Amino acid sequence: MTIYVPGKVTLRQTWQPMDPDAATYITAVETADGQALEEKVKIAIDNFVLGCKADGIWNAIKASCILTGARTLAGALVPLVGTAPTNYNFVAGDYNRETGLIGDNSTKYLDSNRNNNADPQNSNHNAVFVSTVGLNIYMGSPATSGGPNALAGNLTRSRSFAGAAGLSGTGFGGMSRDAASNYVLRSAGVSTVQSVSSTTAEAGNILVFCRGTVATPNAFTAARLAFYSIGEAIDLARLDARVTDLINAIGVAIP
Repeated sequence: MTIYVPGKVTLRQTWQPMDPDAATYITAVETADGQALEEKVKIAIDNFVLGCKADGIWNAIKASCILTGARTLAGALVPLVGTAPTNYNFVAGDYNRETGLIGDNSTKYLDSNRNNNADPQNSNHNAVFVSTVGLNIYMGSPATSGGPNALAGNLTRSRSFAGAAGLSGTGFGGMSRDAASNYVLRSAGVSTVQSVSSTTAEAGNILVFCRGTVATPNAFTAARLAFYSIGEAIDLARLDARVTDLINAIGVAIP
């Protein structure tokens, strides 16, 4: 297994749009917020997108939200990539610009509006950045037939009912499958191979802060999440490095 070690990134001090996708996202966030973001927040976002493209992982991200940085909850739910999530019961007080959105272990969740079977059976990833650990499911699909997905502290499932090791502690955590016989789990800065075979991907949208269907969500978490991503198979070590740099840079940038 090759472990990616990111190079040192020198942040620009003055905002000058460098990437068109980042610029489009920033403009949409500022429109939703009704005011401009700090220059260093914009630089952090631009560096993230540029870095993901340089690493060759950008195109694998199909649905994603940066749940920090924006001035308002509406801004935080502007999608970085893909369709905007549908908000169920989150309010402004649940959002923190530096650490993200907190669940309530009961009723609050996001519908990513990305179907679990939209990506190939053996090319898929789910990832989050956990600011505060919580019980139950950070994100997941329905689990009634076929191969469900789930990210949680006590287990992960990637196109299979068979569960494997879960995420540990705070920070970046995710799983990526690019083979029928196994998937890669990344947690606490370490990537490990989980020998679990895939089955046909479960149909139904991926939910964030719980799993299940929109009609019957379950296994809610009270965790606080700062980022999520869904898409095709991806180099998790590279995504970890970029997301961790992003969340840290936003934390420093906000007064």
